[in-house]
Amino acid sequence: METRRRTVLAAAAAGLTAAAAGTGAAHASGSRTPARERFGRMPDGTEVHRWTLTGGGVRMKVLSYGGIVQSLEVPDRHGESANVSLGFADLDGYLGESPYLGALIGRYGNRIAKGRFTLDGTEHQLSVNDGPNSLHGGERGFDKRVWDVEPFTRGTDQGLVLSYVSADGEMGYPGTLRTRVTYTLSAAGEWRIDYAATTDRATPVNLTSHVYFNLAGEGSGSVYDHRLSLAASRYTPVDGTLIPTGELAPVSGTPFDFRRAKAIGSDIRSDHPQMLHGQGFDHNWALDKGGSARPAPVAELYEPRSGRAMSVATTEPGLQFYSGNFLDGTLVGSSGRTYRQGDGLCLETQHFPDSPNQPAFPSTILRPGETYRSTTVYGFGTR
Repeated sequence: METRRRTVLAAAAAGLTAAAAGTGAAHASGSRTPARERFGRMPDGTEVHRWTLTGGGVRMKVLSYGGIVQSLEVPDRHGESANVSLGFADLDGYLGESPYLGALIGRYGNRIAKGRFTLDGTEHQLSVNDGPNSLHGGERGFDKRVWDVEPFTRGTDQGLVLSYVSADGEMGYPGTLRTRVTYTLSAAGEWRIDYAATTDRATPVNLTSHVYFNLAGEGSGSVYDHRLSLAASRYTPVDGTLIPTGELAPVSGTPFDFRRAKAIGSDIRSDHPQMLHGQGFDHNWALDKGGSARPAPVAELYEPRSGRAMSVATTEPGLQFYSGNFLDGTLVGSSGRTYRQGDGLCLETQHFPDSPNQPAFPSTILRPGETYRSTTVYGFGTR
């Protein structure tokens, strides 16, 4: 996997930069301050802005609302760019029934069983918003907050620092959590996310990004022909409400074995009981590398028609692969096309779901005096 990842990143650094030469100075240089424009207003009158980052032929548009990646334009093997991230054309789409399209997720990415956990002898009841469970921080998680945004340039890199203070008791979580998330787009076409947070009371923290990718282009149809590889020998099976059972099950001999790249659609209709629970893939993989001090390569995604490829490296111990099973044709995306089942996929780097209730899982508890840190890098290239 490492050799192939170098190939992808080398293409991003060389081929994509060359491809970007014809698309304008902002694409080629990546040295100007990120551009800002007004995107809309919240119901209370708060302005929402959209920032544009460019580098290595990649152009990313980010909202102050939810830290949302509204679009992500990447060249194909012929140098033609397309938006590879699902999203909406205007703010109203995100204020409606959005399934976390492009969003920054917190305080706790993924599910906590029955929205309850006990910490230091005290039981906490969270906002419940997914059947009996709490999902992605509750009814108004970090994806539904307006973040403070500061742009920066660092050499040829462009970036944004997004800050949000979550009050003690927000969505039921203890402690005031001060969060800073840095998005950096490099001249090599890498999108790096650095998460950091501190608290004044012990609290669970599990931040992630919920971008829906379609490397053939947003609105182009299903992702079932995308080829995915995951460096993971085990995954966490779930019950009927998608809460982990606590088992770390081997992927060998199951649809969950992506140790060698395969088309996502090859097993999507399997009658494996776990596939029936999630109506497809919606599971956490326990990464073979475990948690690491520096981002380690864990996944690769390739779309054969366009030649676009994406690598994922992370410091996190887990990765949630979600194959867009609950997209149902009711949402109209930024291209004007509807999103149907399988029209996008998520690769959410994370700690494991329901960890506050699963003592055998890696801990997600942050305590006063500590700093939560996590990094994920998405690299873009072509083959």
